[in-house]
Amino acid sequence: MPSGPGAKLKDVAALAGVSVGTVSNVLNRPEQVSPDKKSRVLAAIDQLGFVRNESARSLRSGSTRSLGMLVLDVRNPFFTDVALGAENVAEDHKHSLILANSAEDAGRELAYLDLFEQQRVQGVLITPFGQVLERLETMRSRGIPSVLVDRLASTDQFCSVSVDDVAGGATALNHLLSVGSVRPAFVGGPFTLQQVEDRYRGAADAAAQAGVRIQLLETPDLKFERGRQVGDLIGNLQPDKRPDAVFAANDQLALGLLQSFAANGLRVPEDIAIVGFDDIDFASQSSIPLSSISQPRHLIGERAAQLLFDEIDDEPGHVHTQVVFTPELVARQSTRRH
Repeated sequence: MPSGPGAKLKDVAALAGVSVGTVSNVLNRPEQVSPDKKSRVLAAIDQLGFVRNESARSLRSGSTRSLGMLVLDVRNPFFTDVALGAENVAEDHKHSLILANSAEDAGRELAYLDLFEQQRVQGVLITPFGQVLERLETMRSRGIPSVLVDRLASTDQFCSVSVDDVAGGATALNHLLSVGSVRPAFVGGPFTLQQVEDRYRGAADAAAQAGVRIQLLETPDLKFERGRQVGDLIGNLQPDKRPDAVFAANDQLALGLLQSFAANGLRVPEDIAIVGFDDIDFASQSSIPLSSISQPRHLIGERAAQLLFDEIDDEPGHVHTQVVFTPELVARQSTRRH
């Protein structure tokens, strides 16, 4: 009798003394099989080293037991944490999670969506970069629903899970004003990212209400290296021209700023205060613990995956839902002036 990858359902059935249909039920619908038969089938599977042919199963069913997840920057710990939350829910549903990185590239984003469809994933979690809603609607018409992650859906035809970035931006700026800032700056970009635009808008509105001008230092992306570059630029300014506080659009930028300021002899927070956004683990572990606007990273991923499974399962009463969490300030040493 064949063993290992060569073993087939009929071999397991013969060894267990059951029908091929019973073996199939054990693998796919175990609740429909009696404990005795299930025990015999599992013992036969173990003895033969049977490995199910998932590719063949997916060809028959038209889908795999997997979800696709496409994020802006897989190097950003924020997205890693969101993916871990989504993976927990996928695992509970006995699904795998395929993580892909658009790298803030619209062409690459579309290529991955094509790949997900070719791989017959059951659903997609996506933090959009380009204009992809039409493509996502087409995928849904072919049986692959999607949920927007870290982005509020602009239409009620999609579920989404996000935070109130405008409120987060206002909270960050008001915190800087509360510690004595009179020359705040915003560092971030590109503004084609809705998150960046909303965070800046919240900060700008808060500054305007306080009668303070906020300086804008736009970056082409949100990576650590850009923070260092902007930090070097700020460090070369005369003290009276230099911002006395910076709100960075994410923690990677903020940590780059922090490193640059240290290299340029600027004291944080005495000379310049910094607040970031996301509250990734590195924020509290940096040489000067970073104040940050915290997002419930794991919860965002978990809630998004739950909404996606709701749509996949077409549960009664399912409607497209836009979940918006309120971010919170975590104040640390980078803004605590003495």
